[in-house]
Amino acid sequence: MSETASPATGTASARPAAGPGETAAPASRRRWYALAVLCAASLMIILDGSIVTVALPAIQSDLGFSPSGLTWTVNAYMITFGGLLLLAGRLGDLAGRRRVLLTGLAVFTAASVLCGLATTPAMLVAARFAQGAGGALASAVSLGIIVTLFTDPGERGRAIGAFAFTGATGAALGQVLGGLLTDGFGWNWVFFINVPIGLATMIGAVRLLADDPGLGLRRGADVLGGVLVTAGAMLTVYTIVQAERHGWASARTLALAAGSLALLAGFVARQATAAAPLLPLRTLRVRNVWGANLVQMLLVAAMFGFQILIALYMQQVRGYNATETGLALLPGAIAIGGISLVVSARMINRFGERTVLLTGLASVVAGYAVLTRLSADGPYVTHLLPVMVLIGGFGLALPALTGLGMSGARDDDAGAASGLFNTTQQMGAALGVAALSTFAATRAAHLRDDGLREALALTGGYRLAFGVGAGLLVTAIVLALLVLRRVPTEKKA
Repeated sequence: MSETASPATGTASARPAAGPGETAAPASRRRWYALAVLCAASLMIILDGSIVTVALPAIQSDLGFSPSGLTWTVNAYMITFGGLLLLAGRLGDLAGRRRVLLTGLAVFTAASVLCGLATTPAMLVAARFAQGAGGALASAVSLGIIVTLFTDPGERGRAIGAFAFTGATGAALGQVLGGLLTDGFGWNWVFFINVPIGLATMIGAVRLLADDPGLGLRRGADVLGGVLVTAGAMLTVYTIVQAERHGWASARTLALAAGSLALLAGFVARQATAAAPLLPLRTLRVRNVWGANLVQMLLVAAMFGFQILIALYMQQVRGYNATETGLALLPGAIAIGGISLVVSARMINRFGERTVLLTGLASVVAGYAVLTRLSADGPYVTHLLPVMVLIGGFGLALPALTGLGMSGARDDDAGAASGLFNTTQQMGAALGVAALSTFAATRAAHLRDDGLREALALTGGYRLAFGVGAGLLVTAIVLALLVLRRVPTEKKA
């Protein structure tokens, strides 16, 4: 037996000497290889949240989705993903994070095949629900593995920065890749592309991550808590989507909202009394942790709503095809990726997470301010390109939030903290899509009734939605200023 660093814990543990087919890389190098596998898995899962957006018109035309039903192509994935993350994170702590990661990747990959083979709206939405479940299992444990794998503060900061870069870039690149695949091969391939990536990441995880036993299933998982938070999340988004049809102040909408609040309140109460809670409330005692999660929910709601609506605007108003839409969004992807990879870590080390977060938020707000003056026929260079540059601030904000959101994690509940951070991210995305899409559709319908032609009515709807998104971002800035505490830079490794 030889003594090496365990990728699951970051501590010394006994493992067999390198055998045939096993890499002989030093333990320190294995950690970075393992990080690359986790980033690849995260990239695939995050891509799937955005890659489908530019394919929506083609999916609607081919499968016969109604306009309201089409949103569930996105929401089915996001809500199942967000609702199951806390339960999945706890399962990782109990059953072993590598096992949960591999299970999630297998489910996600299989569901991707079913999505690509879908011939009816019901079949696609059902497969997207399954994809969300697999994505939750894989994503919920990834940050927990990283936190326990990289125990040195300096290495952990670089690892988290690389992981955050994957998330920030993946969300933006998804639309570019989605356009190329949709026009080149058909919308089915935005799902089929996951198959080789999923298989490769499973092989990498088996080779590079130790099979940690976890705390043991006898410690228990809060299944009731999982049911409450999943049901509450799904009902919340359903309420927002249905508000377009029934009205925001209708008895039906208010009743659904009350039901969703009751379920979520029940989840919180359950966590305070459960013997093995999904979310130990001690993790929320750290001010920067709960503050970062709230700010992230607002930021991601605005950003993911932007990705959906700007793609629809380009295709429905400007007449771009899927490839042209992806290429038009490419400068934004480059800005986000470049800033998060090259600039964010240096700025965080020098100025601290809070300052970098506020800088990033201010840049994204400026981009949204430009969008509130959107026109139906303005030149791309003057009307949209500045927005693509300004949303690069997302590449500053997300790495800073990731560090703050995991700052209170302990080894025994790192999975729960990771699950919480991913939950607020995915719930923010789902709620942003539902809310901003509803505002845009409602406003466009009113403008049509007033006699405006289709392009102008749609543009007016998008303007209102982007104005609401700007409000979410301003609220995020206020929360960051009032809640988040400055961390002295001299304490950083």
